[in-house]
Amino acid sequence: MYVADSRGAPAAAADAARAGSGRRSAIAPTVFALGTVSLITDVSSEMVTAVLPLYLVTGLGLSPLGFGLLDGVYNGFSALVRLVGGHLADRGGRHKAVAVFGYGLSALCKPLLLVAGSLPLIGAVLAADRTGKGLRTAPRDALISLASAPETRGRAFGVHRAMDTAGAMLGPLTAFLILRQAADGYDAVFTVSFCVAALGVLVLLLFVPSRTPQSAVAGAPATLSAQGAPRVSLKAALALLRVRPVRQLTLAALLLGLATVSDSFVYLLLQHRLGVPDRWFALLPLGTAAAFLLLAVPLGRLADKVGRWQVFLGGHAALLLAYVLLLTGWQSPALPFLTLALHGGFYAATDGVLMAAAAGSVPAELRSSGLALIQTGQALARFACSIAFGAAWTAWGDRTALGTAAAVLSACAVGAYLLRPSNSPKEARL
Repeated sequence: MYVADSRGAPAAAADAARAGSGRRSAIAPTVFALGTVSLITDVSSEMVTAVLPLYLVTGLGLSPLGFGLLDGVYNGFSALVRLVGGHLADRGGRHKAVAVFGYGLSALCKPLLLVAGSLPLIGAVLAADRTGKGLRTAPRDALISLASAPETRGRAFGVHRAMDTAGAMLGPLTAFLILRQAADGYDAVFTVSFCVAALGVLVLLLFVPSRTPQSAVAGAPATLSAQGAPRVSLKAALALLRVRPVRQLTLAALLLGLATVSDSFVYLLLQHRLGVPDRWFALLPLGTAAAFLLLAVPLGRLADKVGRWQVFLGGHAALLLAYVLLLTGWQSPALPFLTLALHGGFYAATDGVLMAAAAGSVPAELRSSGLALIQTGQALARFACSIAFGAAWTAWGDRTALGTAAAVLSACAVGAYLLRPSNSPKEARL
């Protein structure tokens, strides 16, 4: 293991030490600070996300294919810059600085939606917004992992994702209330979203520690200690694919991402099935967010105990069941609640759990780059899925498109299962 310099022990390393000192202090202050930033930022971003599908499809008259292209841009640009963001954060331990830039860029994009009235302009604004998200995600997750002891990382990511999801619940509710009260509802949503996003950047600047470890904290692969700290470069980040657990996780995330239908499409499918009035559409994401909020911490703790691969694959089984429910002809008031509960359970079992699993196999010096590598594979796969699903819906209808996605998810889940580590406790927990 690396030994930190006691003359200038960074805040995140101190957090990790406190995290391992006892159950009551298992979650580091840095995790709660970053959770607060994510909560505030998600109120802002989910306000826009909740109304964007309806605004584009109903307000601007886009076809499902057009929306699929925009949704692909929304995810694709994030994927393209994640490795860059991770690399910049690892150089000199500038995790907070890169995160601040990413959050700030996304905040500045919100008021631009007020003047973007055409498909190319909206696409450019969404691309810039997702660039900010791509830059900030890996550094933020690296800060969480570096501030947490290995045995509590699943719980730490669960706490962060739960706080993040609390914002995801408040965002659609805020958008719903604004749309009911404001004469120019969409403009009001975009304006309030910018103000909230700016507050999130301010909290990040004031309350998240700037210093991050220059030497590994608990949980870095022991084999690296004899070789010295790895050189920080994009080549070194890509070389992490030679590490078997990293390669397995990257391939599994990519495979399963190929059949992960965009949230927006899930909500549009529910509206199509149930005839949900436009004014209630913004509330649909609340069901996903509520399930995510309730299950993120319990499933994170479960992943720490029984194995992160098992919980990760179980989450995709929940997503497959949600697809099946949408495909059936079952008519019941319980359908939207069950579908959204399974959708939220999928995120609770996969989002933070995947990052907790990856952190144990990536050295601290390349933590942001390593996490970004896995996130990039997943985001690119989801980018392809959004475009393919939108094209299939336009050509053959929503049921055929969703049925194809369910079949692909089943096949990919089998492939991901075959990629799992052996049953030894060390490998199963990653």
